[in-house]
Amino acid sequence: MPSVLVTGSNRGLGLEWCRQYAEAGWRVYATCRRPEAAEELQELAGRRPELSVHRLDVTQDEAVQELCAELQRESIDVLVNNAGVYFEKYVGIEEIRFETWMQTFEVNTLGPMRVAEALLEQVARSERRLIVNMASHMGSIAEIEAPGDYYYRSSKTALNAAMKGYSIALKERGVGVLLLHPGWVRTRMGGRDAPILPAESVAGMRSLAEKFGMGMTGRFFRYNGSEIPW
Repeated sequence: MPSVLVTGSNRGLGLEWCRQYAEAGWRVYATCRRPEAAEELQELAGRRPELSVHRLDVTQDEAVQELCAELQRESIDVLVNNAGVYFEKYVGIEEIRFETWMQTFEVNTLGPMRVAEALLEQVARSERRLIVNMASHMGSIAEIEAPGDYYYRSSKTALNAAMKGYSIALKERGVGVLLLHPGWVRTRMGGRDAPILPAESVAGMRSLAEKFGMGMTGRFFRYNGSEIPW
């Protein structure tokens, strides 16, 4: 049975990743900061015995190491770094708040690297050996056409740069790295006006993960398969 670990699984895209992989018969390790409050995820786990729920805060070294120890004997075919934040939606851009900017980096940039490094051995011993990262077209410098969103844009650009370099380091171990833009999705982050449903977005991204080859490692794709310029 192939296995997947998903961060930020309590809602939105993370929950949909877990749902689709569980329905496909995968072993699913669903992680989030507060499992006790993740009602939809717990309901899914109740229906899907192949899915287990684990506590994880991607900004905390101790929490990541605890999960790593818990899963030390397991293999993880696909690691999905999905957890992310978009504070601009709530704080606006009238005044740059550097503390909030740093919080964005902690989750969106350092979090994926922290989790990937901690679970690298579990990924490397699997058959598929793939790290998937929820990037964003907003992290593409080539596609910046308006001011604002400084925290989110820069955190995703930094994630792209870090994971591009990481992909080169991991080639000799046969571990692949994908950077994926899910599109404008109808989630709490994306809002009600977003045209893409989570099921459509995740289905597209899963398709890219399924057909992954090392020629794709370190590259940046939209959920529909088109490549995004850096």
